[in-house]
Amino acid sequence: MNPQHPTSHKPLPPLPRIIFASRWLQLPLYIGLILAQIVYVFHFWLELTHLIEAAFGDKQALSVLVTSIGYKVEAGTVLSGLNETIIMLVVLGLIDVVMISNLLIMVIVGGYETFVSRMNLDGHPDQPEWLDHVNASVLKVKLATAIIGISSIHLLKTFINAGAYEDRVLISQTVIHVVFLLSALAIAATDRLLHPPQAHSH
Repeated sequence: MNPQHPTSHKPLPPLPRIIFASRWLQLPLYIGLILAQIVYVFHFWLELTHLIEAAFGDKQALSVLVTSIGYKVEAGTVLSGLNETIIMLVVLGLIDVVMISNLLIMVIVGGYETFVSRMNLDGHPDQPEWLDHVNASVLKVKLATAIIGISSIHLLKTFINAGAYEDRVLISQTVIHVVFLLSALAIAATDRLLHPPQAHSH
């Protein structure tokens, strides 16, 4: 049997109590991120609505999509409707919103659980699998991985719509993506050195 945790704790002195209670100052920050999540949900449905309307021939919705994705229409060419490139860029934009939303959830839930207070989700049927073993190091690696995924989507969007960008922009985005990748590998390697995997006992 596991030893039971004491139900009462020795009262903290005033100064440590104030310092420890200061963690609740992060609560408004996480609430702000929840509001940002709501904005992303609204933006997602707005873009999806424009895509569906453009698919049914709405010229105004098509114009809004072309502007939002930065699609470059060649001079003298009249855009009569959706094409494969526009659809692909819009869908990648929607995926980008979803991935950033996932990043927000990881920061909100993981950050609150790690730095503010326990959520007591043990045994809850909807508890995320990654939250079982979350700590500052695990959260850092997961965030770095998520940022690489978001950067990959942005880079793919840029390459698909390469005609709208200068060569230096393409090179810069590629270099930045490689830096993100190397940074994530360095974070993962550092975490592995500081917390080596436990050998399984037979």
